[in-house]
Amino acid sequence: MTIREKHVLGLSGGKDSAALAVYMRQNYPELEIDYFFTDTGKELPEVYEFLGKLEGFLGKPLLRLNPYRDFDYWLKQYNNFLPSAQTRWCTRQLKLKPFEDWVKPFLDDGYIVHSYVAIRSDEPYREGYNATHKNLKIHLPFREDGVDKPAVSEILESSGIGWPKYYEWRSRSGCTFCFYQQKIEWVRLKERHPEAFEEAMAYEKTAVDGGSPFTWSQGESLAELSQPERMQQIKDEHEKRVQRVRARRAQNPLRPELEMIDIDDVYGQAKMCVPCHK
Repeated sequence: MTIREKHVLGLSGGKDSAALAVYMRQNYPELEIDYFFTDTGKELPEVYEFLGKLEGFLGKPLLRLNPYRDFDYWLKQYNNFLPSAQTRWCTRQLKLKPFEDWVKPFLDDGYIVHSYVAIRSDEPYREGYNATHKNLKIHLPFREDGVDKPAVSEILESSGIGWPKYYEWRSRSGCTFCFYQQKIEWVRLKERHPEAFEEAMAYEKTAVDGGSPFTWSQGESLAELSQPERMQQIKDEHEKRVQRVRARRAQNPLRPELEMIDIDDVYGQAKMCVPCHK
């Protein structure tokens, strides 16, 4: 009996999953891979621009998986309680469930579905999606082939795609109001996309007024964080951290553009959601 197989690769709009798509296209051209993006409707405009460039490189359209219900619907279902690191209902309802709904007919029909996840070789602490169906096979090509963070940069640069523009001010993709953002990223969101910041602040006010124990940024509301003197304090503290990292790092004179300092270098690796940020 012929084994029917399907190959899929999820894109978050982030650098790692984009680099993996390029890597698979270049190193495994015999595989017919469906590249997909699950749109929460709360993405940065820079994400859509970057996905367009990637689509051009791959030479095929990206499949858009849209949740049956948007963020606003699920927020009401959770009594206006904001998602948080403790209750990541946004990832479950807006990213994982649409993927599961999409592949379910193939699995039910006997297909073996191979899903490729962009977890690098220098991320031993991070795991991919835990498959609950015996025919859903999760593969980690970067970990298996020894591709680390500098190699991801090289893949994006050499392909001509480059980095997403939001890396000028933010460390990863995901919703505009992702709770994994550092305070400096909230400050930059307010400066770059004030309308998105205002929307996040409105969500937070409704949630807190309704008894939610969480604010988007730990320890203070966005209303407090957005005060001019507080924003300046956050910028000053961030710059001090960046200078300390620079002082410790030996720059590669051959490829200085690949030695950029991102938020994870400054604050440590975040325990972010793989489907949203990789």
